[in-house]
Amino acid sequence: MDCETNQPIRILVADDEPAILESYRIVLDSDKPANDTKVNDLKAKLFGRGAAKPSQPEEPRFDIVYTRGAEAAVQAVRESRESEKHFAVAFLDMRMPPGPDGAWAASKIRELDDRIDIVIATAYSDVDPRELSQSVPPVGKMFYVQKPFHPHEVRQLAVALGQKWHAENKILRLAYYDNLTELPNRAFFMARIEQAISFAKQQERSLAVLFLDLDNFKRINDTLGHNVGDELLRTTARRITHSLRSSDTVSRSVVEDQNKRHLARLGGDEFTVLLADLQQPEDALIVANRIREELAKPMQLNDHKLIITPSIGISLFPRDGNDVVTLLKSADMAMYFAKRTGRNNVQFFEGSMNENALLRMNLENELRQAIERNEMSLHYQPQIDLTTGKVTGLEALIRWQNFTLGNVPPLDFIPIAEDSGLIIPIGEWVLRTACRQAKSWQDADVEFSRIAVNVSVRQFAQKEFPSLIAQVLRETNLEPSALELEITESILMNNADKAVETLKQLKAIGVHLAIDDFGTGYSSLSYLKQFPIDRLKIDRSFINAITTDTDDQAIASAVISLAESMKLQVTAEGVETVGQMQFLKQEKCDEAQGFHISRPMTATDAERFLRALKDQE
Repeated sequence: MDCETNQPIRILVADDEPAILESYRIVLDSDKPANDTKVNDLKAKLFGRGAAKPSQPEEPRFDIVYTRGAEAAVQAVRESRESEKHFAVAFLDMRMPPGPDGAWAASKIRELDDRIDIVIATAYSDVDPRELSQSVPPVGKMFYVQKPFHPHEVRQLAVALGQKWHAENKILRLAYYDNLTELPNRAFFMARIEQAISFAKQQERSLAVLFLDLDNFKRINDTLGHNVGDELLRTTARRITHSLRSSDTVSRSVVEDQNKRHLARLGGDEFTVLLADLQQPEDALIVANRIREELAKPMQLNDHKLIITPSIGISLFPRDGNDVVTLLKSADMAMYFAKRTGRNNVQFFEGSMNENALLRMNLENELRQAIERNEMSLHYQPQIDLTTGKVTGLEALIRWQNFTLGNVPPLDFIPIAEDSGLIIPIGEWVLRTACRQAKSWQDADVEFSRIAVNVSVRQFAQKEFPSLIAQVLRETNLEPSALELEITESILMNNADKAVETLKQLKAIGVHLAIDDFGTGYSSLSYLKQFPIDRLKIDRSFINAITTDTDDQAIASAVISLAESMKLQVTAEGVETVGQMQFLKQEKCDEAQGFHISRPMTATDAERFLRALKDQE
């Protein structure tokens, strides 16, 4: 936004007579007023020719565009908006034959830029200034001068209106614009939607609101720092703006109607886009996908190369709401469902989302009190050595039995815990409880080698995570070698350099490290060599059809061979049949875990299971 007071005042002059344009040039282009000699003579009379001259304020600078005709003037304003070099004042001749007149130009200019001050100049007495002002509102931004005018009058108008424009823009910037991205803020955007809704109701037209949230932005802030996060937001704002400037039919209407004002930053990593005068709902989807494509291009921020993805929700007027608050809420809700369905996608609002959102809100409220109410528990699933049949470890799996909701599956509440940040205290509770139970079993002479605990994305991103592990081990007196941390492949590859550093700190403590769900992410073998890990866990999705699907067989065999060459252990998850067990034994997989061996058990049942196996030896 060009609102700095030291910037030149941009002025547009439109007249059909070359002589008049030259007069404007003499008045505005010179560094001093046209009647400079007379002014100096007057100063001499007032102060004496030898007297020191009083200090004068610096003369304002002008950046002037001259056009011949009304249509050329409108085009100049359009181009100024696209280049973001807005005019502060426009001097328009009332009659510019053979084309449209100044009143027509004023009306079109006002549609393009409602902040510009317009001065109509005419030599005719039949023009009614009051009628003209009312036809091109707002009244306070329309002025009128009679030809022939005094040069001082024109210059003073240019200076006064230009300085007023800069002052207004400065106030507007503070009140309605985001300092970081220079985009409109929530207040401005809400007002803009209200105007668009009013127009759409009058014209019986449709519009769309896009609500955009960056996926995993908090993780970038936490791991790379707020400076990188801020630069990412600025780059995102520029890229979305660029995607809205495409030349196709859908975006053209967006660009020609107030440029950036259709894009806003609501706060944090949330952006909104208003698509006015929508032809069909599919047009909103085209724009949303263009934004996704633009943001998918790698960003080089300082020394970091990042790829950011958005989740986008779309609401439509009047289908999804008749007012600002409802439309924005619907788009926000659709964005949330875009995140729930895998992120980096677009969702239109649907009525059923309201019911689901209420259920989620209730679930989150209950989850906040779950640990306090002692509603959480751990179940343990054995992992066995495929050669000896002995239990080598147990994976701790969280369960939630709520007083009103009953048994809530982990697939329902874990994503909510991740999104809300509740996974941090829940994850710490799981870690501490599992270590305490493992120590209790050791003291009771229950045989097993290790307890495995899953690590969430948010836990791993915390700088103090290794310190927490060391603290819990001290508190519970559990040997570090008895604890294995399972970290998903995608967590490690999000910021591989930082992951290597954290893994080394954890390894220095003495715990075992496993990559969970291996094969479902996008591991780089060059990074895999750097990770100080002990085990790969083959994801259950590759085990389900391992006896019939040659692709799954090839993947499982490749992971086992890779682990063997890297001297790593391999555990296959989700083993449910004898055939799967036989295939894994044949391929020399080290360990297996799944319903065929045992379902997850309470601590009491797990101890009974372990003792029974020992008695069979």
